[in-house]
Amino acid sequence: MISVKQLSVGYDRRAVAMPVDGCFVAGSLTAIIGANGAGKSTLLKTLAGLQTAVAGNVFFDEKGSAAKRPRMAYLPQQAELDRAFPISVFDLVAMGCWPQSGLFGGISRQSAGQVAEALDTVGMNAMAHSPVGDLSGGQLQRTLFARLLIQQAPLIMLDEPFTGIDSQTIELLLKVIAQWHREGKTVIAVLHDISMVARHFPQVLYLSAERNIWGSTDHVLNHFPNRTHACVSTETFSLAAGVTAP
Repeated sequence: MISVKQLSVGYDRRAVAMPVDGCFVAGSLTAIIGANGAGKSTLLKTLAGLQTAVAGNVFFDEKGSAAKRPRMAYLPQQAELDRAFPISVFDLVAMGCWPQSGLFGGISRQSAGQVAEALDTVGMNAMAHSPVGDLSGGQLQRTLFARLLIQQAPLIMLDEPFTGIDSQTIELLLKVIAQWHREGKTVIAVLHDISMVARHFPQVLYLSAERNIWGSTDHVLNHFPNRTHACVSTETFSLAAGVTAP
């Protein structure tokens, strides 16, 4: 599990959101939602160790001690990726094998088979030798999910994984996430589509400048009586929070 105590995240020692208290239980599937600028991606980067907390603490065991951060797989937003890097789809996915092979070691026949299997899972086998720069947004995201599959990490963090990709790819990748959940992996995703959250994510952490709400999806979304079953922007939720939330 991951527990946070009065955790404030931000930049240049300035917090961008209210302090967060609570825990991500081992094996949970959690969506982080909130308005733009509420600190969703910043929180994810802080949990992943890519950014220093402004204040508070992050713990990685049930005793609240300074345990070592567990092995994790982190997927940044596509906007943060350099697609001009000259690498093939197969080699990009094979980079997920580095904990076993080392940064400069070749991959074994077994690892190569795992790469092929991961590419098959996301429907990218036919493009294994294509340059990453030739891929569409959906194809690139499928490839990056294949790399996550190869890493076999118990903790997976996804930053806006469905932005700018086609609906067929979204449905496929949601199935991959559901499989991780069934396998007992802990998955945390920053999302914007509230209808998707309601259908596929059992736990929600809602962030805003006024308050944070953390718990089951029904519990969190029931704080917003004006929501509909259609896709609703998280900006609408932020406005509702200041008026209608108890």
